Amino acid sequence: MEPQLVKSAERTVRILEALADSHHSMTLSELQQRTGFPRSSLHALMRTLVELNWVETDTARSAFGIGPHALLTGTAYLDKDPALPFAQETLEDLRDEIGQTVHFARRDGAHVLYLATRESRDADHVIPRVGRRLPAHVTALGQVLLAQLTDDEVMTLVPETLVGLTPHTITDMTKLTGELDQVRTRGWSYEREQGTPGVACVAVAVDYRIPATDAISCSMPAELGPADVERITEAVIRHTRKLAATLRREGIR
Repeated sequence: MEPQLVKSAERTVRILEALADSHHSMTLSELQQRTGFPRSSLHALMRTLVELNWVETDTARSAFGIGPHALLTGTAYLDKDPALPFAQETLEDLRDEIGQTVHFARRDGAHVLYLATRESRDADHVIPRVGRRLPAHVTALGQVLLAQLTDDEVMTLVPETLVGLTPHTITDMTKLTGELDQVRTRGWSYEREQGTPGVACVAVAVDYRIPATDAISCSMPAELGPADVERITEAVIRHTRKLAATLRREGIR
């Protein structure tokens, strides 16, 4: 039985999610098109959100974006996560060993949410990842966490139409379930240019919960050879297993 949602609360959350997903400020018309909400109720909700600093707008109130209080809430989530300090320490150690960019993320429904990142010291430019959310099927992080579920659970969770971010993204459900079966067999995931051109990624689930909700990954240049990929994969496996053992020992669930 579907839970009964409070309409105004649901609409408020959907508005904030739409603004967070957009790479630019949105007009009221764009928000109405994205959400499908009546213009009158949408206008009243936006006025309230602006007054409470959850949404920012220009002087003419013609375009809207996420406000500072949304950042405060996100920061509070990170501050209160007991696993995160241990994960951040693991990322530091892993990056020092392999010299590549590493991530810690959590599955959020059919997406993965990045909670911590340590960039390669040789990176030409830093791409902010913390707080970013991507479809699970396009990332190694997401694939290794989807592999924690049964195929039926995956098919219920992910949308019928799988979005493609690059020409290499898996957009066919049969191919996705086949890939997840391979991930379950070998215990880690590997994708090459499925999410970002020129980038390959390996990921391992942090199995301190059942099913695992968190994973660690390493992003690397797609042109790296098999020997380098194997070395990096072994390091990610080793550090991730150590993190999982630490979290279990600390009683973190």
